[in-house]
Amino acid sequence: MAGIHISDIESAINFWRERLPSPDGLSLSEPLKALAEVYALMVYRQVTEWPEDELPAPAWQAWMGWFDTTPDTPCIAICSTSQGDDTCKGCGRSFDEVQHWPAMTPGEKRAVWRRITLQASAWRFNRYAERAIES
Repeated sequence: MAGIHISDIESAINFWRERLPSPDGLSLSEPLKALAEVYALMVYRQVTEWPEDELPAPAWQAWMGWFDTTPDTPCIAICSTSQGDDTCKGCGRSFDEVQHWPAMTPGEKRAVWRRITLQASAWRFNRYAERAIES
């Protein structure tokens, strides 16, 4: 089972802070409380990932509320794995990741997204993105 990276917990916290702001500047909404508890434990334990299957149910629901607003796939419809490449030039995923994407858990998908974003070598992050802006 994949781990959920602390940056994804932070993104989910910011998502809920925007949607359910504190009415008094002190209190937190239920999704924020659930995510903040996990975030605090991660900081305390000095870990950058939390096992996906060990998130408490309220934190899982809050995280999934954010996750459901993110793009499902990094695909940009330029798949070089179908031409024999081990890694897709368009999205940066491996052949196995492309093939197994529908069966991957949300945490596994986010781990792939994180890796390809940090690598930033796929066309979705450079040439293709620049051409899309020019159009």
